[in-house]
Amino acid sequence: MTGTAHRSRYEEFSDYVSSHGPALLRIARSLANNSSDAEDLLQAALIKTFFAWDKIASPNARDGYVRRAMVNTQISEWRRQRMTVYPTSDIPDQRIDDPTWKTDLADTVHRAIARLPERQRTMVVLRYYEDMTEAQIAERLGVTLGTVKSTLSRAVAKLRQDADLAIDRATT
Repeated sequence: MTGTAHRSRYEEFSDYVSSHGPALLRIARSLANNSSDAEDLLQAALIKTFFAWDKIASPNARDGYVRRAMVNTQISEWRRQRMTVYPTSDIPDQRIDDPTWKTDLADTVHRAIARLPERQRTMVVLRYYEDMTEAQIAERLGVTLGTVKSTLSRAVAKLRQDADLAIDRATT
């Protein structure tokens, strides 16, 4: 390739990151535990995307490629950590009256999902953001279908409980 072709590829990728970065970062925040991890996750996914840039047939497929790279990277991280994490059925009490709480619905949903344990958060994102079936999630994570169903059930119950607490506090 000539220098011009390289520069064009770099510019095209740079333009893509500039225009799609904020939306992709919101997805990364839904997958990761904190903003720093979300930025690292997005950066890792963008590096993978850059190396595959010429192989992505359609410009419309780029968002999907980056999202899939983020999910796969997060799943790999989750698998590495699951050997040292000991899950519990007890959910610790967490403050919901955070002084930085914002009324924006998207921010509220993001905060609620961020409070979920990592495994529940990953499954919620795969199911409701990536629109994967429970069977696809089970296959992707290497767990049984029953594990996916019970984990999603607990996650949704926790999200409902958080929403009920927020409504109760808002009305008192």
